[in-house]
Amino acid sequence: MIILLGCCGMARSLTENKTRTALFVLVVFGLCSFFYLLGVWQRSGFGRGDSIAAVVNEQTKCLKLPNLNFETHHSASDLLNDTFSSQVKTFEPCDAEYTDYTPCEEQKRAMTFPRDHMIYRERHCPPENEKLYCLIPAPKGYVAPFPWPKSRDYVSYANVPHKSLTVEKAIQNWVHYEGNVFRFPGGGTQFPQGADKYIEQLASVIPITKGKVRTALDTGCGVASLGAYLLKKNVLTMSFAPKDNHEAQVQFALERGVPAYIGVLGSMKLLFPSRVFDMAHCSRCLIPWSGSNGMYMMEADRVLRPGGYWVLSGPPIGWKIHYKGWQRTKDDLQSEQRKIEQFAELLCWKKISEKDGIAIWRKTLNGKSCPRKQDNSKVAKCELTSESDVWYKKMEACITPLPEVKSVSEVAGGELEPFPQRLNAVPPRIARGFVPGFSVQTYQEDNKLWQKHVNAYKKTNDLLDTGRYRNIMDMNAGLGSFAAVLESPKLWVMNVVPFIADTSTLGVIYERGLIGMYHDWCEGFSTYPRTYDLIHANGVFSLYQNKCKFEDILLEMDRILRPEGAVIIRDTVDALVKVEKIANAMRWETRLADHEGGPRVPEKILFAVKQYWTADSKSRR
Repeated sequence: MIILLGCCGMARSLTENKTRTALFVLVVFGLCSFFYLLGVWQRSGFGRGDSIAAVVNEQTKCLKLPNLNFETHHSASDLLNDTFSSQVKTFEPCDAEYTDYTPCEEQKRAMTFPRDHMIYRERHCPPENEKLYCLIPAPKGYVAPFPWPKSRDYVSYANVPHKSLTVEKAIQNWVHYEGNVFRFPGGGTQFPQGADKYIEQLASVIPITKGKVRTALDTGCGVASLGAYLLKKNVLTMSFAPKDNHEAQVQFALERGVPAYIGVLGSMKLLFPSRVFDMAHCSRCLIPWSGSNGMYMMEADRVLRPGGYWVLSGPPIGWKIHYKGWQRTKDDLQSEQRKIEQFAELLCWKKISEKDGIAIWRKTLNGKSCPRKQDNSKVAKCELTSESDVWYKKMEACITPLPEVKSVSEVAGGELEPFPQRLNAVPPRIARGFVPGFSVQTYQEDNKLWQKHVNAYKKTNDLLDTGRYRNIMDMNAGLGSFAAVLESPKLWVMNVVPFIADTSTLGVIYERGLIGMYHDWCEGFSTYPRTYDLIHANGVFSLYQNKCKFEDILLEMDRILRPEGAVIIRDTVDALVKVEKIANAMRWETRLADHEGGPRVPEKILFAVKQYWTADSKSRR
């Protein structure tokens, strides 16, 4: 009996020991797992939110979004009309007459303004009581554009049903109508043999192919064939032309997949910072360069980078040969060119070539090498409170001073790396402390952060950098890191910096070899409807809280977004809850997702797709 009791006691002891051992192993395993996850969090560099929760979230979240489809379903081979399902919608379609509506460049309103200095062709936005609160319809038969590079040469007639240019510019090789498409042979008024040959002439003087010329400005661009063909040389061109001067020219450019906006060199400053373009170009652009005391040449000088190039072809250049065809007298043309030469000398532009009707000047590197430009008492110096001080600001006949330098060989403001090295190199504006609140370290951190953001976007939309989206808009671009991550010949990004932003960063964006402009999102953007394939908005609604209605911003986004185009909105959860309700009322399919750092991060992401519908659709599909 005693022996049996001893055996039972020993058995209990062994059982307890096993239990303790198992518990000990479990505790050790739990601690190891905890510290492993802690180490992962520390190495991740998130620095915000609960990254352990992000790991769990990554394991459990659904990456497939059944209610979002980013593919296009309405191409040139699929022209069937679509209808909508019978869901209640807050915003009704506008009348079919508004298919090409551009709120701030409408013809009827424009004709009420003065003609001098092209004021009537500038931005004139509707007052609050005239704003449209309806959805701009696509024209009947609208189809997804051809993929790049085919889109450079072909555009569906249904998307831009305007034939006037095919007649007006028939002999100048701008555009031809062929069946159900327009064909763009790459010609222009001053380069009827094609843009390629014209660019070869420029490249014989300007280092276009060496990465030193990356950003260009094409004034009075026509259908932007120069910008389209410069893309082959890795030159990104910001092209602009007025609306209705030649019908739908800017609309054609964007439909081709080429950067462009509606604009004119008139009475207002261009919406760019100083010292941003490597080259500015005018090919018979009808801008009176010799008039207004040189004001237009001075504005071109303002936006040209030190050492940049100014190209002028067409009247009055080459007047000795072409004056009869231009139906002007020799004396008139000679006098015009003499005035241009005088203003160029005043600006310290050095003419480096004049041949075959093309003249090329180069801007000085700094003020020390041209004291007459900086010290000329006959011409006023411009006084900008900041480089972003251009929104609705009158253009003046004044010279924009350059940053100080220590020697005549130094590039004012800093020298840039050739492209593509300049894309991720530290921009001189950052390195020299010209942008308050940003340092070399914060610039580099911003690049890393946006690499993570874009990688997270691709998990939801894996078509982001495949060529599915050609024309991309970033509504609040910051330092341009979103565009830098996506940089590819397959796409381009219009980087918009709101003029109400605390700090102007647009100069940094250009120093990276990217393009963009200033804008106020309480107003319409200077583009035609359906000109962007994807719109990215980071913090836009928080920025404009109490500035204007969310409906105004979202309806403008809907206007410029193509049918079946995509939207990515990153903002606070409070803002996005409001945005999502409005977006659903605009026929967008939406899905609100957690921040890639996990559900505890207050910033969220709204993914959306605009539905396909046209002016003849009666109801939702």
